[in-house]
Amino acid sequence: MKSNKFMTVAAFALCLIGATLFLSPVLRAENSSDVNMQLQKLNYILRAVRDNYVEEPDAAKLLEGAIEGMLKELDPHSVYIPAEEQAKITEQFRGDFEGIGIQFTIQKDWLTVISPIPGTPADRLGIRAGDRITHIDGVSAYGISNEEVFGKLRGEKGTSVGVTIMRPGLEVPLDFSIVRDKIPIHSVAASFVLPDKETGYVRISQFTSTTTDEVVSALDSLKRNGMKRLMLDLRGNPGGYLDQAWRVADLFMPRKDMLLVYTKGRTTRSDSEFRSTGIGAKYDMPVVCLINHGSASASEIVSGAIQDHDRGIIAGQVSFGKGLVQTPYPMPDGSVVRITTARYYTPAGRLIQRPYDKGFAEYVMEGRDEEDPNAEDALEADTVKKEEFQTDAGRIVYGGGGITPDSTIVPRKTNSLTAKMFAQRLYFEYATDYVIKHPELGKDFEEFSTHFEVTEPMLGEYRKICESREIEIDEKLWEQDISFTKTQIRGEIAGLLFNNRDLYTLIRLQDDDQVQAALGLFEQARALTSASPRAQIRDKQ
Repeated sequence: MKSNKFMTVAAFALCLIGATLFLSPVLRAENSSDVNMQLQKLNYILRAVRDNYVEEPDAAKLLEGAIEGMLKELDPHSVYIPAEEQAKITEQFRGDFEGIGIQFTIQKDWLTVISPIPGTPADRLGIRAGDRITHIDGVSAYGISNEEVFGKLRGEKGTSVGVTIMRPGLEVPLDFSIVRDKIPIHSVAASFVLPDKETGYVRISQFTSTTTDEVVSALDSLKRNGMKRLMLDLRGNPGGYLDQAWRVADLFMPRKDMLLVYTKGRTTRSDSEFRSTGIGAKYDMPVVCLINHGSASASEIVSGAIQDHDRGIIAGQVSFGKGLVQTPYPMPDGSVVRITTARYYTPAGRLIQRPYDKGFAEYVMEGRDEEDPNAEDALEADTVKKEEFQTDAGRIVYGGGGITPDSTIVPRKTNSLTAKMFAQRLYFEYATDYVIKHPELGKDFEEFSTHFEVTEPMLGEYRKICESREIEIDEKLWEQDISFTKTQIRGEIAGLLFNNRDLYTLIRLQDDDQVQAALGLFEQARALTSASPRAQIRDKQ
């Protein structure tokens, strides 16, 4: 019976594959005898496995593996996504989920709130950063896993969940009944005006269905608060929706009908172009855009448009280099096949896709390779191999292998000791204990920001926590990252005291070499804001 079921599933899959191959206009002109031979091989292997494998095989799992293997022969971004994983991706890029609204970590086996998400049920009930959730619906949360947290705290809008909280500084536990609601997944991870009172900072973590609306809201708020120039941080942003990428790029273009990005495929239905609407006149100010090796896809569309139209300075490191566009093909069981159907090009005609002929692992690793310590030499050696293009103002930019920044800024690396402290979230742990003892510091952020410093006695206390977690302190490594350690502790304390992760980010930026160096590039950015004659010529092509 099992064998019959195995071959029924296999036969159905083969019929489906065969129909797809022979009915599709793409492959109809190929040598059908070659395709027939490969299908016969697959059928033969499936029968051999059914009859001879040491255990009863799972036909569905085998065929999923065959699908995955087939797509790997195309390119690194054509993939099969199982139904369960696709559901998570859909939720992430839809921009919301249903739950209580907290960012959390598992700290010393306890579920600990990093921050309530503003405007959510948890936030409205007064749940704070540092709160430890000890029970969920009366059941102990000690030793809970991340997956169990999702399973217990997420749920249908309108349903309720009971949580018991131990709050730092209080001896009596707090009980809350939280009614679940729709929780926004923000793609704008931070937005605020820097201490100079004129530089707005916006960090976009991904491009979801709500990104453009979020960015507009952030820019309008920052303008009301005195922003006269913008630092757009796309570092580590892996991309997302193409339509959101061009819409965000549109926000920085001062005129209508400026080419933002275009796509080309093997068929004309994959060809498209996207142009500006003129909305960017509202945000006509100097822009410095930060990118790094983790900036990919939609991030490269935005930074490429800004660079090609001389709309701002691109700073940081060469971006990842993903210039392929995928189209999703949903399956009846909820799974999705994403197939590359086009390449996208920046306004100057640059394809920024890196080669992937050495295999997937090498492709990923090359995209994240660090520059040579001598950044200028490394940049010069890299750009020699790349095709040259010109911006609207006639500046040289490069195609292939990602977006090459106008100003290369290599970040200071943290060492292995710091990495261990990060992994165990020890900065957060120490800050939680410190805030319990010093709640008075949370009265005035301006006072805290201006005068609060991490002292030597505080570092000694923090060091004891590290040692209690069996982290061996190497003196050289400790001193090497001491400035970074102080900034992290100060930022975590600020985030806890004022229940605001933006404040944590604001303080961290003070020790961010790339951000601090990029602040010196705004005069260059200002010089690029006037439109050139070449821009008008290109826009009419």
